[in-house]
Amino acid sequence: MIKHRLSVLFVITLQFISLSWSQPFPHYFADFEDNEDQSNELKWWQAGAFYQIYPRSFKDSNGDGVGDLNGVAEQLPYLKELGITATWLSPIFTSPMADFGYDIANFTEIAPIFGTMADFEHLMEVAKKLDIKIILDFVPNHSSDECEWFRRSAERDPEFKDFYVWHPGRMVNGNRQPPSNWISVFRGSAWEWHEIRQEYYLHQFVKKQPDLNYRNPKVRETMNNVLRFWLAKGVSGFRIDAVPHVFEIAPDAQNQYRDEPRNDWDNDPEDYGYLQHIYTKDQPETIDLVYSWRAVLDAFQRDNGGDDRILMAETYSPIDIVMKYYGNATTEGAQLPFNFLLISDLSNSSNAHDYEGTILNWLQNMPKGRTANWVLGNHDHPRVGSRLGRDRVDMMNMLTATLPGASVTYQGEELGMTNVWISWKDTVDPSACNTNPSIYERYSRDPERTPFQWTDAQDAGFSNASKTWLPIAPDYKQVNVELEQQKPLSHLNVFKQTWQLRKQSKTLQRGETEVKALSDAVLAVKRYLERDSTFVTLLNIYDGVETINLRQTFPDLPSQLKVVLVTERSQVKVGDLINSTSVQLQPKDSLILQSTSSYYSYATNGESRFLPILGVYLWLAQVVLYLSNR
Repeated sequence: MIKHRLSVLFVITLQFISLSWSQPFPHYFADFEDNEDQSNELKWWQAGAFYQIYPRSFKDSNGDGVGDLNGVAEQLPYLKELGITATWLSPIFTSPMADFGYDIANFTEIAPIFGTMADFEHLMEVAKKLDIKIILDFVPNHSSDECEWFRRSAERDPEFKDFYVWHPGRMVNGNRQPPSNWISVFRGSAWEWHEIRQEYYLHQFVKKQPDLNYRNPKVRETMNNVLRFWLAKGVSGFRIDAVPHVFEIAPDAQNQYRDEPRNDWDNDPEDYGYLQHIYTKDQPETIDLVYSWRAVLDAFQRDNGGDDRILMAETYSPIDIVMKYYGNATTEGAQLPFNFLLISDLSNSSNAHDYEGTILNWLQNMPKGRTANWVLGNHDHPRVGSRLGRDRVDMMNMLTATLPGASVTYQGEELGMTNVWISWKDTVDPSACNTNPSIYERYSRDPERTPFQWTDAQDAGFSNASKTWLPIAPDYKQVNVELEQQKPLSHLNVFKQTWQLRKQSKTLQRGETEVKALSDAVLAVKRYLERDSTFVTLLNIYDGVETINLRQTFPDLPSQLKVVLVTERSQVKVGDLINSTSVQLQPKDSLILQSTSSYYSYATNGESRFLPILGVYLWLAQVVLYLSNR
């Protein structure tokens, strides 16, 4: 009898100790049972890893110095290895290449320089086998002046007469002048005189890119049919180019366009920044047009089934306007209006508070129930390694992969590729070519478009041509896929490990988010989810050693955290347990930490409950005692 009482007292004591031990670790992990409601599974794009391919520079399969579709198909297994969900291709359509494919002569044909429709269909087959979605670039604002639509419009063909924005101009002192003072994004007047039609046409980009007239219902339906054509080919969606420019203000009752006011800070009358673009950008009709494109995709899905087809909208607009592209209470818009804040608002001199403000600016403005996205770079902006520094490449890739929502990576950012200086002689970007040798570098996008670096062989493994369309980066022998695959903590492998972690963790896919600057130097992103692990991503943005107390900012963290991802700068190793009140970060170091586990999840009466792991064994001990005393 005494022995029995002592046993019961021992069990009760252990239960008390168990409960005490468990208190610092509420809700951090469900060890033995997955309690997630399967009906709440995310759609394929909501936590996706998107990867932009600039086809001219990805992989050349035929030795002409220009990348092509067969080159993309050949290297899709590489994207699978990275953990990529979907890739969007910059334009691959028939074009005279005045703006490298963004001047489209036929919206439903493949440009011969990239291959054939059969090559595209082969690419789609390879992508389907690898379960990689293909997103195409949709360029709605303009066509090429070599497009049949424009030729027929210039000839006043009744079917196409109003397909573009035409105007006879205005007479000033007996001289004909452009209809307004509007300036092209690529410098100079946005109006070009056409001898055959004897009128001006609008071009918000280069003069070989006449603007389509979306006030004409025929244009809208024609472009809807372009979307339907490629949807029928199996694509999973579209990245919409230059969305804010699609509409311009309508002419007044006298058929005149209003001049735009100028900016005092820009004294170059040829420069786009010279004017405030209040009549040629962000017109309210543009939002409704994007909603109508979403309706086309949704109708196709209803009729054909399958996964979501999505819109990704390029919207360099004020954030209140960008958020409208998501949709409203009654109408769906783009699933992912691109978030360019990490590009536009962060610089080499930004501190952790700037990072925090930039991230929260999107999250706090985003409508409820929508999906965030994070864009680090693209073919129009300097690479991360050049913009923020090579030593911040890993931390930025780790940051975007552990923030909520989707992440968009431009080809080569996973390697730490940087901008390449391009001489005036080798410059081909029209944005730069429209300037002069003394200022072209300010406008050129060629430096971030150079060929992808696969190996340390000729042409970086991109091509075997005697000359590539843009020069190869001089550092290709040190920065390439083949070499970085062999280094455990290379930029490439850190990128891959981060996305492997992301795909394995429900917390990183759907958890809540807290973003805090712990000092000027250190940014912390905490992701947490009931019944799952908590993760903390730490970035030391500066060059000093930093020691931080995480529990000062996040008091519910356990006393110890496990290291799950490091960079080559880190002094701790994966698997190390570190004190959450004293975490040391090396200069430009970044870490991902995970909570340790102490709870067992079980179900009773239809509800999920938590039990300390030690309590499982204590419960079994009670059962044994009970049976032995029977």
